[in-house]
Amino acid sequence: MGEAGGTGTTSWRRAGFAGAAIGVLAAGAAVGVAAERLTVGRSVRQKARLALDATGPYGGLRGTPGRALADDSTVLYYEVDEVEDEAPAARRRRLFGRKEPAPVTVVFSHGYCLNQDSWHFQRAALRGLVRTVHWDQRSHGRSGAGVSQAGADGVPVAIDQLGRDLKAVLDVAAPEGPLVLVGHSMGGMTIMALAERYPEFVRDRVVGVAFVGTSAGKLAEVSYGLPIAGVNAVRRVLPGVLRALGSQAELVERGRRATADLFAGLIKKYSFASRDVDPAVARFAERMIESTPIDVVAAFYPAFAEHDKAAALPVLAGLPVLALAGDHDLVTPSSHTEAIADLLPDAELVIVPDGGHLVMLEHPEAVTDRLADLLVRAGAVPAPVAADPESRNG
Repeated sequence: MGEAGGTGTTSWRRAGFAGAAIGVLAAGAAVGVAAERLTVGRSVRQKARLALDATGPYGGLRGTPGRALADDSTVLYYEVDEVEDEAPAARRRRLFGRKEPAPVTVVFSHGYCLNQDSWHFQRAALRGLVRTVHWDQRSHGRSGAGVSQAGADGVPVAIDQLGRDLKAVLDVAAPEGPLVLVGHSMGGMTIMALAERYPEFVRDRVVGVAFVGTSAGKLAEVSYGLPIAGVNAVRRVLPGVLRALGSQAELVERGRRATADLFAGLIKKYSFASRDVDPAVARFAERMIESTPIDVVAAFYPAFAEHDKAAALPVLAGLPVLALAGDHDLVTPSSHTEAIADLLPDAELVIVPDGGHLVMLEHPEAVTDRLADLLVRAGAVPAPVAADPESRNG
């Protein structure tokens, strides 16, 4: 008994040291946040959050719901937006230059601690113009908790599993026809895993791919804009700490609520680079991230250090590919997107100025415009019609 007790004490002491280290790093990242918070009362901030929650227009788009079953029986939720018979002609001309889009399905995969609503602006722009599928990764959004991760014997999520999950969704939501796959962060990694596991499927069905703020590997080298020595120390113990916290989910969630102000500032720092982000957009991102339970955070975290899918990218060679990132992404730095483009020389590389990790929310027009260009290059929609020179001359 004494030995077991000593082991438990040691584990929690290590967790305590890790917590202190994480606290130091978080404090360094949040100096500006703290200064801002000192000038505004907590009750005022709470009222502002409630007001933004009540009036913010983001994340309210809904489509025809459906469910797919993963290979471990996890229920995966998706929604389909079909092409409208008579979409407004002006919207069609603005995006594509022609009236009728080709029969293609554009499938959006979201990132870690987010959900399908993170594509709100792109979904709104394409709504009714092309067929789209938006799905929630396992344990996120409206999808069920990962069956393989449940219970004391649960296993951490692997990116390979997410690739199989995407295939299960595609088999039900888009069983035929060409596909354009769009993935942000973890969603981009999911697409890579699909390509690695199902190369023939990708060659037969996929006509275009967009990688947004994602990585093909070497995420263990990311410093998150913090001193590298402190980050390395935290990395060594963080998986164990997260597992411990995940086993005390209710207690941790209460702590998260109590420190909502600090975490709101950290979320903003690591999501956006612009100083003038719409407060409603920032709050929208905050809600998505804070809705992810700590046990889900813990189950997914180890997958990123192990992620290495550079060898899968040649499967996409010859396809129209968009590789896009914000120039100030602290989570998956733009250098990782550049590395993807290096492995796919025909890819269009776009680095968005003043852009952070959630670049599709921060600079939605830039991302949507490039995505529209990709759909044209993929043959998913007609190329814009050049204006008649005579009409331009009068």
